[in-house]
Amino acid sequence: MTSTSTDSALRQRTERWEADYLAPEGVRSYPAERVIEEQDSPVRTPFQRDRDRIVHSKAFRRLKHKTQVFISPEGDHYRTRLTHTLETCGIARTVARALGLNEDLTEAIGLGHDLGHPPFGHIGESVLDACSTERFGERFLHNHHSLRVVERLERDGRGLNLTASVRDGILNHTGSLPPSTLEGAIVRLVDRIAYINHDIDDAIRAGVIARPDLPEREIAILGETGSGRIDTLVADLVERSAAAGEIAQSDEIGEAMLRLRKFMFDRVYMGEAAQRESARIARMLGALFEHLVAEPPAAVVEDATEAQLVVDYIAGMTDRYAIRCFERLSVPQGF
Repeated sequence: MTSTSTDSALRQRTERWEADYLAPEGVRSYPAERVIEEQDSPVRTPFQRDRDRIVHSKAFRRLKHKTQVFISPEGDHYRTRLTHTLETCGIARTVARALGLNEDLTEAIGLGHDLGHPPFGHIGESVLDACSTERFGERFLHNHHSLRVVERLERDGRGLNLTASVRDGILNHTGSLPPSTLEGAIVRLVDRIAYINHDIDDAIRAGVIARPDLPEREIAILGETGSGRIDTLVADLVERSAAAGEIAQSDEIGEAMLRLRKFMFDRVYMGEAAQRESARIARMLGALFEHLVAEPPAAVVEDATEAQLVVDYIAGMTDRYAIRCFERLSVPQGF
């Protein structure tokens, strides 16, 4: 069988299946809308190719050494940016399947949504944003940088040439604009569902909070355990979304989740333990930033501005690489 006939057979089979089983609002796998046109794969749909390109990217591999919440944790069981991404994808695919939406698109968006996160979690993003704004007058937002990673920085500046729906979902998984697809809207909401609940688990493990500290009203509504809360949130999300024709939560469950999220920001993300490290991270990233302004790194993209050279380099760092770079700048070296 020739490549062309195999390609045609896969597309025809996929289109028949999607016509029978995909909800009317679900994004169809064909045709692939890419900036640079490509011949379709004979064995993978366009969104499967996007998924694989993301998983095989350097930025994806670096997520295993980027902080989710806790800086360079000693234990083996704390989440990293990579495990958060995988947990988000698992939940998001469950929701997409239950609603009859495109699972492959949902998965690709989920896998790519945090590729642009800098080292050291929320604090690192805040510090890099402040440095970039003060020096260059340009904000740093991790969702915008995630899009830059897949469009410009990967493959030595050639980018991954992902489909338009995946790029849209990555850009708009957070921020003021909603995604243009229901699959993207799933990832936007499930991202919160995942991190709120796994970060509670990690915060308790780290001794930052204890189980009795969790707000009683919200726990009574959502559930006593992380898996129980995720079950409650997913069941509500699927039920409400199916009825509304859009990705939605009930008022009771959605408001309880937002209150629990606020608790986590107040007590964990911006709490006393996190703030103790904030000054150190600010000092370290600030020093790296100023060093790279004075001695810019090699350009990955030929038309990169001065701001992009510095921000691209720092945002691509893992926690441990940033620490090594800072040590080389700060610690006397032997002859």
